[in-house]
Amino acid sequence: TMLGLYIAQLNYLAEAKEAIDPIIDLALKNNYKKRLCQLLTILGTYYHFVEEDTPKSLNSFEASLKIANEVQDVITLALGNYWYGFPLSFDCQFEQAAAYMQKAIDINVFVNNLWGIAAMKGTLSLLCHYMSGNITLGLHTAEEARQAAEKSGDVYPKGIAYTSYGTAHLSRGFFADAEKYLLEGLVFCDRSNLPTWRGVDHFNLGDTYYAMGDFSKSKEHYDQSYMIFERSHLFPSFAALAKVGYAKSKVMSHGEVDLKTFDDLYKNNKFKLYEGWMAKFIAEIFLNIDDRHMTEAEDWIHKAIEANQRNGMRRHLGQDHALYAEFFKRKRDRLKAQENLGKAIEILKECGADGWVEKYEKELALIS
Repeated sequence: TMLGLYIAQLNYLAEAKEAIDPIIDLALKNNYKKRLCQLLTILGTYYHFVEEDTPKSLNSFEASLKIANEVQDVITLALGNYWYGFPLSFDCQFEQAAAYMQKAIDINVFVNNLWGIAAMKGTLSLLCHYMSGNITLGLHTAEEARQAAEKSGDVYPKGIAYTSYGTAHLSRGFFADAEKYLLEGLVFCDRSNLPTWRGVDHFNLGDTYYAMGDFSKSKEHYDQSYMIFERSHLFPSFAALAKVGYAKSKVMSHGEVDLKTFDDLYKNNKFKLYEGWMAKFIAEIFLNIDDRHMTEAEDWIHKAIEANQRNGMRRHLGQDHALYAEFFKRKRDRLKAQENLGKAIEILKECGADGWVEKYEKELALIS
């Protein structure tokens, strides 16, 4: 069981499950609660990271935490509450996810475990605050994670904290800062060999360079992200999102892509978190590939707006409207372009995305 827990913390979830497979039935048969709650925690992470089965993952975590509370198993109460936040956030239940992660952080604060505080606060910032569009809180939490990671001196939490801190700057629209901290985070993630966070860091560098107009570097980092998730058999849906990111950067570099593949990639996604995100990426591909796919581009923009609004992903919703404004600029419909840029600015102001707001206010001034 302990071997499985250690391997799981390194994000090798298929290997963690392989380690515990021979003893699960024995623990169940003997009702060995202390280890059973830990085994169920490992299974919960496996179902989320590898199988992407949200109901099975949530059920495993609920069962593990119920037993852990009965026997007061501190390991499960710390790791279980932390990991329970993952499937909840990927299901866009951001407030609930944050509440469980905060319980795990509180336990680590109580025992003064700096690496645990740093890793968990970094995750809280990225998965809950960034995804829900609460950028100011996300930046503050990521800064706390970075400070705790520096005090710990451990490369493991530094990789998570710096990736989170760079992502917080990306969400604000400060790309030079995002690039700086994401590159630092990547060094630490490479040294600690954390596949999930390496993939996330590369992906966010892809987003950063795309926003900066460096499509060659953007394409390179999206591709690295895709390959990491593909090789490690983690998050097939995230791998698909990175694949679409690579394609949109390729289009901006005047490369050719197969437009027929995107429907299947979108349909095979298993997480609410990626619904609007992937739809926006696909919309950008259709919008930029030529002038003959404007209808498809608008359809995908509608999907992105609907999904991100329904799932409470406010910053992404703001950028959906900015993309819709670009669509109407191409159609020479100035009024609708102004209307959507106005919506984007309003939403992004509420999120605290100052850099993005400044960018879109300049664009609005040019078409007013």
